[in-house]
Amino acid sequence: MARDAVHSRRSAPYWEWVEMYRRGIAPAKIAAVCGAGVTTVRYHLQIAAKRDPGIRGQHAAATPVTVPDPSEASLQKMQDLVAFYQAEGRLPAAHAESSHEQALVSWLYRQRRESARGTLSPIVRDGLSVIPGWEQPSRGKAADEARWQQRLKEVEALRKAGGEWPRHQKTDDPQERTLGVWLHGQRINYNQGKMAPEKASLLDDVLPGWRQGRKRSGGRRDS
Repeated sequence: MARDAVHSRRSAPYWEWVEMYRRGIAPAKIAAVCGAGVTTVRYHLQIAAKRDPGIRGQHAAATPVTVPDPSEASLQKMQDLVAFYQAEGRLPAAHAESSHEQALVSWLYRQRRESARGTLSPIVRDGLSVIPGWEQPSRGKAADEARWQQRLKEVEALRKAGGEWPRHQKTDDPQERTLGVWLHGQRINYNQGKMAPEKASLLDDVLPGWRQGRKRSGGRRDS
């Protein structure tokens, strides 16, 4: 009699519900598929979880992560951040006095957190891919300066090897795009009067002609 009772319990939908839950299926979906009440399904799953707490972790691991599309406001922040990087040659600083720059810092922090969780929108990830190392927090002015000097050396090496000025767009080469974005940012800073005189002099010495860039057909210049 006891053996029949055990067999009856193991043949009941209860065991099927538990296995479906392990595979990442939500209780509401289990109830709909099996024609049972959601409350009943949840009740039996709670009992199962008390006997075997591991099923909750198995359920979480098997549940696909749903990443919502970014809002219009978030997409605008992404574009603002890319524009800032291209203009300044750096990421926004947490100690900045500008409210605009501080807003970009806060937004970037949230994107880094979402990226670490695996819930960052692919649209945002693709948009930020033009900024090398955006996922890593900045280590301050010293790191920014070291990065600037490194980019200068890389462009210098490229030119000495006979290469053209790197492009910041219309290229599939990530290294060229990285150097092109940096050089484009230097030109913007110079033209807007934001570049320190010593850096302008250094660029003139190391990279003659850096302000003009490539020649287009017809004698025009291209960056």
